[in-house]
Amino acid sequence: MPLKVKLFLALLSGVSLTFCYAPFSLWWLMLLGYSSFIYLLSSVPKSQAFKLGFAFGLGWFGAGISWVHVSIADFGGIPLIASIALMLLLCSYLAIYPALASLILKRYFDLKYWPLALPFIWLFFETLRGWLFTGFPWLSLGYAQLTGPLSGWMPVIGEIGVSTIVVLLCASIAIWIPNKKWFQLTLLLSVMLISGAVLNTYQWAKPTGELVNIAMVQGNIQQELRWTPEQDQPTMEKYRNMTATYWESDVIIWPEAAIPKLEPIAQEYLAELDQVAAKNQAGLITGIVNYNFETREAYNNLIGLGLKNTPSTEHENLNRGHYYYFHNNRFSKHHLLPIGEFIPFENWIRGLAPIFDLPMSSFSRGAYKQENLLAKGYHFAPAICFEIAFPTQISANLYHNTDFIVTVSNDAWFGASHGPDQHLEIAQVRAKEFGLPVLRATNNGITAFIDHTGEVQSRLPQFEAAVLSDQIKQVSGYTLYRSFGNITIWSLSLILFLVALWFKKYR
Repeated sequence: MPLKVKLFLALLSGVSLTFCYAPFSLWWLMLLGYSSFIYLLSSVPKSQAFKLGFAFGLGWFGAGISWVHVSIADFGGIPLIASIALMLLLCSYLAIYPALASLILKRYFDLKYWPLALPFIWLFFETLRGWLFTGFPWLSLGYAQLTGPLSGWMPVIGEIGVSTIVVLLCASIAIWIPNKKWFQLTLLLSVMLISGAVLNTYQWAKPTGELVNIAMVQGNIQQELRWTPEQDQPTMEKYRNMTATYWESDVIIWPEAAIPKLEPIAQEYLAELDQVAAKNQAGLITGIVNYNFETREAYNNLIGLGLKNTPSTEHENLNRGHYYYFHNNRFSKHHLLPIGEFIPFENWIRGLAPIFDLPMSSFSRGAYKQENLLAKGYHFAPAICFEIAFPTQISANLYHNTDFIVTVSNDAWFGASHGPDQHLEIAQVRAKEFGLPVLRATNNGITAFIDHTGEVQSRLPQFEAAVLSDQIKQVSGYTLYRSFGNITIWSLSLILFLVALWFKKYR
């Protein structure tokens, strides 16, 4: 088979993975798509391994994160050809990681040892992808297994651990089927899939019996209006009016930057909200941008208003509230989105195109580890937008008394693409990994309550202004992944890798 044909097939293998993730969720297709690529890799010379891995990566990311093009084309203010070039540049960068993994696997290991060596190699490069240049861990293979039996392993070894299982299985399928090792393959697949299904029946965290009434407001503000000064007051009034009949809730949550005015000039509005919430014995969590006019630093914040503790333990006048500018019941986003929230190599590329000068594209970074937000005595571990894709950061902000994970976002940038569905899927995986309910409040969808098992309890449709109100179960207990993090999967994959090296040297 000519190399060009193999490169094209590798590209198609990568494209096929898009259908494994939400909203399609064909989890089993991963075992076919990625195995096909491994089989192709086994058939090319070492000198072509990088090219084949790069072609696979282009297909994987080109189709999988095609929603990024929506934001570039619709809001970036640059010509179509330039937006396509930017997308190609981004996908080419991401494709380097599977290309390097393919190169190392092909160059240094015999074919029969690939199932042992690939899990560690893949884990290394996927961890690097999630860290270098602040990281972009989107489309990690394990997310696609949320609806399949392997998801039972998520509370044990996390999503990245499930990704490692996937590459182990796919390498085994690609290598053992041509060699007709049917017994070994059947045994491995049966053990991993059945054990995952059994683990799925076990609840690591169990409901305590206490229910919390929470309402989340989805304002559905059009993206082109969000930072228009004359729309500030109408937007603020819309959120206040939509909340008016839900003050009986324990906690109300507004999405990322729901209040469009900068915090220093929105203090009167915030103080009024704070008093109303306190008077109704409710807590309110909202997104807002804080800009320090003296230091010229901007922070993408979540702040808590209204009742901070339970009414029985509050010592302040409930009618007065507790808000004052820069009070400590707040969270500042740590993981900033490249281009959207900070400009890499800013001195060089700022001003080249409108996309590099978008509103609110120069934020300062909050601390990696921060206190939980408090609302009516409940502790919320926050994640703003992109941050929900970083499990190690979420884990660092979970404490013994954390009740919920709250993630807020504005996915209006990505229109009717599959980006918001993938974003929701990531939030579901975080709930399953850590055994905690995840509350996802967004500007235009998908707003959803996710229970501690990763199932969507209730949700709002996209592009609709509405309030989602539900009773959320509190839980107690830790998953193994919450306790040990990535240590388990690094240890197991390293053992397999060392076995492969031993066989390589002595067999």
